[in-house]
Amino acid sequence: MLYLTALNPTDSVLDGLLPAADALGVPVTVLTDRPDDWPETVPARGCPVRDPHAVTETVRDGPAPAGLFSNSDHLQAATALAARRLGLPGKDPEAARRCKDKAATRQAVAEAGLDVVRARTLTPDEPPTFDVFPAVVKPRDGVASEDAYLVADEDDLARRVTEIRGRRPDASLVVEEYLPGDVRTHDTLGDGETLTVLGGWRTTLGPPPTFTELCLEWAPAPPATADAVQAQLDALGVRFGACHTEFVVHRERPRLIEVNDRLIGDRMDLVLADLLGVPLFEYVIRLHLGEPVADFDLPAPASIGRTARVEYVCAERGGTLVAAPGPVDTVRDGVRLGCRPLRTVGTTAERTGTNRDYLAVLHAIGSDPVAVGRALVEFRAGLDWVVIT
Repeated sequence: MLYLTALNPTDSVLDGLLPAADALGVPVTVLTDRPDDWPETVPARGCPVRDPHAVTETVRDGPAPAGLFSNSDHLQAATALAARRLGLPGKDPEAARRCKDKAATRQAVAEAGLDVVRARTLTPDEPPTFDVFPAVVKPRDGVASEDAYLVADEDDLARRVTEIRGRRPDASLVVEEYLPGDVRTHDTLGDGETLTVLGGWRTTLGPPPTFTELCLEWAPAPPATADAVQAQLDALGVRFGACHTEFVVHRERPRLIEVNDRLIGDRMDLVLADLLGVPLFEYVIRLHLGEPVADFDLPAPASIGRTARVEYVCAERGGTLVAAPGPVDTVRDGVRLGCRPLRTVGTTAERTGTNRDYLAVLHAIGSDPVAVGRALVEFRAGLDWVVIT
């Protein structure tokens, strides 16, 4: 039995990992603290998945485990610790903790002598002071750019901290210097010994003060940059499973933004698998069943002969989504195009300035970057989303 810990249902699990497990002939049990949120077709079992002891005991009470893992930012450390206690392949629990804890990430990289980002942690009762601006304030254990803001001065910082604490009164925050430069990603798979680079993307962000990803273009990092990023991941102990790293390149030097110890999200993992032409989700599962990366047929990122562009359609205001295109797949001038909804018609939501505002994701895959970009522009122009307040 393969055990997968999760919170709410995600496309990565429903459209990626579960079909991959089925293709491999591996039965799956999803352990979740929200079993009623999952489709009836998914074998979900209730479990307080943030508690490694509870996860360990739940697995021990079920069919013999062949593997245990998670694709959730929130559950990596707890799941890794449970896997270790059960003697199963998995991530280093301490490395998973360092990746999730943004202050610990900075400390580990600094102690390795690789980069120093000026930063401080604000506990829930500490005054919001800092001495370097512009700066970024965000939850110490946050994800998906939620409650992450660019701040210009101490007054701006104080306003944002008050706002965040109104929603997260018990959360510690991190304030750190703003890192200018082109935003990139570095995506990897590892078996504990060997780490293989899947590729990377150049990211376009929306306007400040938030950091919403609007567009990603296939752009694997050159070897020198990839090696420098990997040295920082080594300092964190990242060696196993999937990992999605975000960094900036400033004056030819890569500097980490954050390390997400799982696959790239928001359907980018599904696009990546399509672009590379590999069963990426099967490979992730096989790693957690104990297979080495060397057994996988992974192409060198620079050799695939294809490129891709992904764009997110964001709600421009809060309200109810009343009309939207359904899933669409088509081919235009040799470019494969797709649209996948990320919000259900009839859903009402506030605007957050994060990827929670996404209505849909569009992608284009082809051999020529110019043709890919042109085809995606024309494709998007023929689609409409309607949000009413």
